[in-house]
Amino acid sequence: MSKVSIGLRGWRFDEDAVFTDEGELRPLEEMPLDAKKRLVRLQDIVDAPCDACWLEHGEENPEEYNPSEVVYGEPLSEVLLCGDHENDLVYWFREDGGSQYAETDEFDDAFHEWFLDGGRAPEGYDGVEHVATEPDELPDPPTVDDDQRKEEWAVTEKTDMRDLDQEYPGANE
Repeated sequence: MSKVSIGLRGWRFDEDAVFTDEGELRPLEEMPLDAKKRLVRLQDIVDAPCDACWLEHGEENPEEYNPSEVVYGEPLSEVLLCGDHENDLVYWFREDGGSQYAETDEFDDAFHEWFLDGGRAPEGYDGVEHVATEPDELPDPPTVDDDQRKEEWAVTEKTDMRDLDQEYPGANE
């Protein structure tokens, strides 16, 4: 059984678990839970910008963001990266303690903190070599309507934390 990436490099799926013998995506109901969770999450993140670009340039400069090419981590605690920043995550994970956060909810936050503290891969660091075969030949992922997604995955509405009008101890100091 071979493994494939869909939409973004990084998350890999057992080909037989997500594709029929005819090469079409299986209905979500027929997929293993892990594959289903990742495919549903991919629909939300496939067009998102690189996390590292966002951290470097801030919300004020979205024109500076590169599109994501790769995803690492688990759904809802994943890190999205462009090709320019992938080696930073690989270095952090392999060489600078990031592996302790594997498969945890802290994965994305830990990488973001390391990156914001100036963490980067050394010049010339060899990260991961990717081999792409027929990336345009993959079928489109199944669509999931918002009601089904909310029912099945307990999706919550996002809250803009900057608009909360609460006072915190020491906020006026």
